[in-house]
Amino acid sequence: MTPDEHVTAPLSLRQRRRAAATQEIVDAAERHIAEHGPAALSLRAVARELGMTVQALYHYFPNRDALVTTLIAKGYDDLADAVKTAVDTAPDDPATPRLVVAARGYRRWAVAHPERFQLLYGAPLRGYEAPAEGPTTQAVRRMSMVFQNELFAEYTTEQLAAADTLALSPPLRSQLERLPPEGPGALPPAAAALLLIAWGHMHGLVVLEVFGHTSFIGDHQAEIFEMSMRNMLKDIHRRIPDAASLPRPPGP
Repeated sequence: MTPDEHVTAPLSLRQRRRAAATQEIVDAAERHIAEHGPAALSLRAVARELGMTVQALYHYFPNRDALVTTLIAKGYDDLADAVKTAVDTAPDDPATPRLVVAARGYRRWAVAHPERFQLLYGAPLRGYEAPAEGPTTQAVRRMSMVFQNELFAEYTTEQLAAADTLALSPPLRSQLERLPPEGPGALPPAAAALLLIAWGHMHGLVVLEVFGHTSFIGDHQAEIFEMSMRNMLKDIHRRIPDAASLPRPPGP
């Protein structure tokens, strides 16, 4: 294949205009959510802000669910970008594990964009159902892989399979083994369970803060979060055996 065959054809003027209009609609919808909350989102409200008719907006999003799906997928991608940027730009510091840096990035984005975070993780919008295996699912898996890599990158599959967890019930083990490989399904069941536990721990603290349930701590919420993440990481890593302690496979 020649280098020229790899070049993507430039968008036509019509395509560029459509892309620009679509982006303008998405931006307006995000502003509306920031001002009024996810539950108040409607095509009519977005069209009114842009000086469009609802019928004109239908040319870009055929219904509210299509717009919501785009907003949720973009939210997950923006959150994953914030986490990845936090990790990629952090100074080398042996005292601060990369998972902790990633968790900081997750919390910062959520606190800075509470309404968009609520769209992702708050009460489901009435009548909305995300398309199966659609863009929102792919975005969630991307987010999962970011944390999965930072949590387990230094361990082998054998070490992860030997992680010290409570015995998994046969139904749970079977469920974990059926997960898609683009995420926790790539891990041995014991490690997948630890990843879900870590996710719940981190995400739960962020949800409590974003929804105002830990405001009594005042300006110390970041410190509590940092302490919790470091303790959680120590607990998970102590459950994973050293490679040298694993039994060696029998020789030929």
